[in-house]
Amino acid sequence: MSEDINKNQYSADSIQALEGMEHVRMRPSMYIGDVGVRGLHHLVYEVIDNSIDEALAGHCDKITVTINEDNSITTEDNGRGIPVGLHKKEGVSALEVVMTKIGAGGKFDKDSYKVSGGLHGVGVSCVNALSSNLKATVHRDGKVWEQEYERGKAMYPVKPTGTTDKRGTIVTFKPDPQIFTQTLEYNYETLSSRMRELSFLNKGITVIITDKREKDDKGEFVSETFYSEVGLPEFIKYLDETREPIMKSVIAFEGEKNGIPVEVAMIYNTSYAENLHSYVNNINTHEGGTHLTGFRRGLTHTLKKYADESGMLDKLKFDIAGDDFREGLTAIISVKVAEPQFEGQTKTKLGNREVSSSVSQAVSEMLTDYLEEHPEDAKIIVQKVILAAQARHAAQKAREMVQRKTVMSIGGLPGKLSDCSEQDPAKCEVFLVEGDSAGGTAKQGRDRAFQAILPLRGKILNVEKAMQHKVFENEEIKNIFTALGVTIGTEDDSKALNLSKLRYHKIVIMCDADIDGSHIATLILTFFFRYMKELIESGHVYIATPPLYLVKKGLKKQYAWNDQERDTIAEQFGGSVNVQRYKGLGEMNASQLWDTTMNPDFRTLRQVQIDNGTEADRIFSMLMGDDVPPRREFIEKNAIYANIDA
Repeated sequence: MSEDINKNQYSADSIQALEGMEHVRMRPSMYIGDVGVRGLHHLVYEVIDNSIDEALAGHCDKITVTINEDNSITTEDNGRGIPVGLHKKEGVSALEVVMTKIGAGGKFDKDSYKVSGGLHGVGVSCVNALSSNLKATVHRDGKVWEQEYERGKAMYPVKPTGTTDKRGTIVTFKPDPQIFTQTLEYNYETLSSRMRELSFLNKGITVIITDKREKDDKGEFVSETFYSEVGLPEFIKYLDETREPIMKSVIAFEGEKNGIPVEVAMIYNTSYAENLHSYVNNINTHEGGTHLTGFRRGLTHTLKKYADESGMLDKLKFDIAGDDFREGLTAIISVKVAEPQFEGQTKTKLGNREVSSSVSQAVSEMLTDYLEEHPEDAKIIVQKVILAAQARHAAQKAREMVQRKTVMSIGGLPGKLSDCSEQDPAKCEVFLVEGDSAGGTAKQGRDRAFQAILPLRGKILNVEKAMQHKVFENEEIKNIFTALGVTIGTEDDSKALNLSKLRYHKIVIMCDADIDGSHIATLILTFFFRYMKELIESGHVYIATPPLYLVKKGLKKQYAWNDQERDTIAEQFGGSVNVQRYKGLGEMNASQLWDTTMNPDFRTLRQVQIDNGTEADRIFSMLMGDDVPPRREFIEKNAIYANIDA
């Protein structure tokens, strides 16, 4: 009896104080976002940020990142090297303090670093805590110092191991399999796109990335060197290489405003999308913040003033809105702030009030000068703005048509939608299925309690190439809006997606396992990325993975998702098996589709996430745009060549 009482008591013994870095190991997601693919790559960024901070302070110009054969990572820079002297307060080497204490670092001392990305002192000590082993080597004052750690604990005190004429810090770490249970494999593309981004954001720094797991045609390790002479204007050209510019050159500004270094680069192109990418101390703030507000204000104010004075708006019957100035605009805003105040833990939205006016002033100056010096370009931009305003007017009408058709109105839900009986959106899922035939099979095979089916007519509209009002007039897209119950416009933002009445928390794209199916899935994803980005960011969008083969022998049968799996199963069955290849979902009967693709107990759903917004934007515009050569290059690089018996 007394034991039961004790269990329920909340006493002083119930309060735990975790020692050292235990709390990081217990709650890793708090520090690095998650323990999946994203968190794994985040470890590298944390270490690299230290090197970049050294570069920002003017002490380093070369950074090397190596993915080793065993998926460990080595980073090296030629900065000052982490101090190794005795730390008076802690009584151990400063290197050990940096590596094993949370909240330790030189970033808090304003004399050491004017600006820096890492400002919370979590950085490298957190990487150390989540690695099975880490080795730090420091070249400083003519000596080499090193220390090794296991899961955040030092194995021996910092010791000198030799002399050197170099300087800098080398860190090698291997992520801990106890923490990262999902995967331990690094993706070269993900890391290289971040390194490319960093080299553009910090001009004059050489960043080299090497993958020792793979060799190229010459027998050398796959490697890339990134170096940018001019910074953001080159970044703009890289992002916009598949789009057609409507002006001669990139408009760029670099300077200090009210003590805040501001860099801005922008260009207008023939597309209809707005692509704004903002950074604070090299961190991509995809939720925006005060620097983005300042940019928008400066742009709208300056362009509106110029357009009014030019007299080109006289014939326009309605007002121009702020959004019209940003149609077909690609811009990058990068600010360096000494003490950034981010909203939330994830550092994706800047909250510093003072930044807004600095960016706004910088943009006004830059634009005013450019428009005066390039009157032809200025005229083209204003004409584009007028066109955008007219299209917005048409889009508004089309959008209202979409919005008006709520579930309760006469329009009701789309006729093709087979809804589920469950009312709670958190339990409901909708399958977007290609074509009516697969839709019919899915309807028969689903669990009607919580699964809804919306068949789509083949290939939906490519939204990358279509004007906004054409998108909202499209029947399939209207159906998606109505079925999901989402609308455009929230209290804070007229363009944002309102998810308050979302009817399904799982939206599953279910297409055939062939080339056409992949194309349709990409078309639907393009639409989600451009018009319903918030759905992806909230983690509501998934892709189903139907099997490719059914392997049978007598009464034994098993499904396979790729060629390798098929061959393995055939071996297990002892050869001479009967293989059925599913060309499409329509070839499966209802129970097969349920067993393999729709049953929550056995299916595999891939959640769609945006790791790097700038890279995603570039790839979508390249894959779905008009420019053929870069798309061809992408396909040749990433496609698996099939042997076709002609």
